[in-house]
Amino acid sequence: MKRRNFLLTIPSVSAMATMPSAPPSNISCNTYNWLTFYNREGKSWGEHLHEDIATYAKSGLTAIEPAFNTASMAKEWIAVLKENKISLPSIYVSTLLHESTEVNKSIDTVLEIAKVVKEYGTRIIVTNPSPISWTNKQNKTDDQLILQARSLDLLGSKLRTMGLRLAYHTHDMEMMAGAREFHHMMQNTSPLNISYCMDVHWIFRGSQNSAVAVYDIIKMYGHRIIELHIRQSTHGIWNEVFTAIGDIDYIRVASMLRAVNRKPQLVIEQCIENQSPNTMNVVDAHKMDLIEVQKVFRS
Repeated sequence: MKRRNFLLTIPSVSAMATMPSAPPSNISCNTYNWLTFYNREGKSWGEHLHEDIATYAKSGLTAIEPAFNTASMAKEWIAVLKENKISLPSIYVSTLLHESTEVNKSIDTVLEIAKVVKEYGTRIIVTNPSPISWTNKQNKTDDQLILQARSLDLLGSKLRTMGLRLAYHTHDMEMMAGAREFHHMMQNTSPLNISYCMDVHWIFRGSQNSAVAVYDIIKMYGHRIIELHIRQSTHGIWNEVFTAIGDIDYIRVASMLRAVNRKPQLVIEQCIENQSPNTMNVVDAHKMDLIEVQKVFRS
């Protein structure tokens, strides 16, 4: 990146002073992990919500990050989470912000969900603006990226007035073509409105399995990280359980975040794929995940 553009990634002292402090880093877990483990056993996560959340609680996890599509879905989940004393520090909501005909509808949906989850203690709304297609990896046009960044910033500002933080998240697609979509979102939104949910392994995989890219992204945008999605792999294949050292050096990641005084919400996202080891069930795997994440990221 040009020096002028790189300097834009560093917030002013006044901006940093007015940014809300990061939330307590109680360890949470994304529901996508559980979906992948359940799929391996021929089951469907979320079909029997009361039973599934009760099983989740057996792992020792006391917080969760589900994906919500509607406010009614959020209400249904919160009722079950209350029964199991599971907190909801953050949620994931998909948005469609690069098409002018969909922006207002998408923003309104997020705000409706936000009103519901805020009452249960949620403080972070994570969004990954939808790609043109989930199956055909196609870059958005410059005009679409410009609209998306403006819409993302607008949504962030509306959530900020509610006392919530919007955290921008990416998968591998945003890293294509020199990571133009990722950098445009970060360069053209205000740190006051948009924080960063760094999904570490998608940065790694989207950069053709480069740990160097992971560390460089923290150098560039570490000051905006409010949440971390945590996954480990070996030779590019997702592990069954999280380990500090693998393709990514998470001890280094934790050290780099401490160096910029960031204590992000930690969200375990140790999913499995076809080539992952198959040696334990979902509860035992997440018990081990929780222990290791606590070790790596302890203050």
